Amino acid sequence: MEPLAKGRVCSVERTLDILGDRWIFLILREAYFKVGYYDQFIANLGIATNILSNRLKALVDNGIMAREKDPHDARRIRYSLTQKGLDLYPIILALMKWGDRWLSGSEGPPLTLIHKGCGQKLSPITCCAYCKAEVTARDVEPRHN
Repeated sequence: MEPLAKGRVCSVERTLDILGDRWIFLILREAYFKVGYYDQFIANLGIATNILSNRLKALVDNGIMAREKDPHDARRIRYSLTQKGLDLYPIILALMKWGDRWLSGSEGPPLTLIHKGCGQKLSPITCCAYCKAEVTARDVEPRHN
């Protein structure tokens, strides 16, 4: 892979090489909502079968989803998120938060998430793991390793 800038290694670029496709994120969204079967993905997304097959293969090959036989029907395959896939959830939340803020219009957000721990409407933030303060783009200084 060619770096973005001469000599620069970029984790964003590496991630986009795997996830930089709208269908990948829509498949992940469905997986977070407990969808796991090929026919369910087709029904929920209206995605072409060849595109779904390719994206599921890429997700499995990259260790983001696992492919296993259904314990109740060995003819069916179930796709589930691995820990690597579950770790992508904050990205989905960030996309949803941005879309809710900037694209919802007068009707408001199409979906509300409730935090099971406290029962309140979820409003995700990015915070520093050390001090727990909310972090925005203006609060960060990049330093190359």
